[in-house]
Amino acid sequence: MIKNVQNIILLQGVVIIYTISGIMSKNASASGDRPVRLILFLGLDLMFLGIYAILWQQMIKRFELSVAYANRSMAILWSMIWAFVFFHDDITVKNIIGVLLVAVGTFIINTDTCEKTDNARRQDND
Repeated sequence: MIKNVQNIILLQGVVIIYTISGIMSKNASASGDRPVRLILFLGLDLMFLGIYAILWQQMIKRFELSVAYANRSMAILWSMIWAFVFFHDDITVKNIIGVLLVAVGTFIINTDTCEKTDNARRQDND
């Protein structure tokens, strides 16, 4: 069970890296007539996307594809947090309800996967 939780945390870390690229994109789009700033943020965006792509390949080796993509949907939560923290966007009740629905769905999929993994381990040990 602890190993499963560690894997889910690792997967969420990869999703966070993916959402950080969105911060870089938004900063690049706000560069206006400052080409150095534009190039800097586009470069950082590409760097984060490259790191994400490499790590994502490792995640889909480790997880069932349905589990990996269900956890990727948590990018909505992280993006909302970044929008509030870095860009001072408003968070509405509808935003919170939407994120809660996604989080509950992700939790259900993760819980089901953890139970299957634990049951498989028990059977292997018997």
